[in-house]
Amino acid sequence: MAESGLTPQLRAQLDCIVARVSSALLGKQDRIRLALTALLAGGHVLLEDIPGVGKTTLANALARALGLHARRVQFTSDLLPADLIGASIYQPSSGRFRFQPGPIFTEVLLADEINRASPKAQSALLEAMEERQVSVDGTSHPLPDPFFVIATQNPIEQQGVYPLPESQLDRFLLRLSLGYPERAAERLMLTKGTTRPTVPGLAPCLDSDSLRHLRTVVRTVHVGSVVLDHLLDLLAASRLPGMFTQGLSPRAGLGWLDAARAWALLHGRMHVEPEDLRELAPYVTSHRLHFTDPALLHGGLTAAAWLLERVPSPD
Repeated sequence: MAESGLTPQLRAQLDCIVARVSSALLGKQDRIRLALTALLAGGHVLLEDIPGVGKTTLANALARALGLHARRVQFTSDLLPADLIGASIYQPSSGRFRFQPGPIFTEVLLADEINRASPKAQSALLEAMEERQVSVDGTSHPLPDPFFVIATQNPIEQQGVYPLPESQLDRFLLRLSLGYPERAAERLMLTKGTTRPTVPGLAPCLDSDSLRHLRTVVRTVHVGSVVLDHLLDLLAASRLPGMFTQGLSPRAGLGWLDAARAWALLHGRMHVEPEDLRELAPYVTSHRLHFTDPALLHGGLTAAAWLLERVPSPD
């Protein structure tokens, strides 16, 4: 298929975004591309990692490079839904209630340690992620477009106070881990950390209209019958009885395909290949698929590895 939608300007914008964010988050280009993939596909990211590896930097740098506004909310056990989505405040001067938006009304939201919050606060965020709006006192308030959530969990407290149930985890398109930097990147941090560009100094690579156009282009990336059948085979394998507690949902399948479109575009193509699906498999499945036999996980086997072995590539 002709790559007619992939113009030199579009390719330059994509390269610019990755390069700008990489100047602030050293040595993590693959994770930057994955986060950008989720944003372009209209999904959200769950980051599970130890503190201090750059989760906040990733969110803020990505927002700056895309010309978007970002906010960070620290989730705690006493966080109320109104603290996140806002509330109606009585105005004595007018004798009426006026809606005061909460911090969720931003384009990029870093929801830090989401598993520390109560189920009510978690639900308020996750419903907003799905519906792209919040309802207060019977009135709906649309969220900005785009609306992109990067939520974090700390694996040291993986069970947390209120661990996310599987039905809510399914609302995240990808699950990532930044991990420790490579030696060369960490050496650069230690030697030139005070002179490298800071996040507030990053110039945007595009404006909001260009970003909306970019997301429209993603939806036009071609998916052939071979790719579609391969995805259906992977989904069917995840639903075989006895291996996983539950298989991948139709929502997961739709998200996987959208992510593959964005992933292909980031790699300079206007068509999806089976390898795009397979490269994204670990990040789509790690929070959705759980072995019925925990011994398999303890033995080092992952859900993605099992799926990819059972369903060979059609290439």
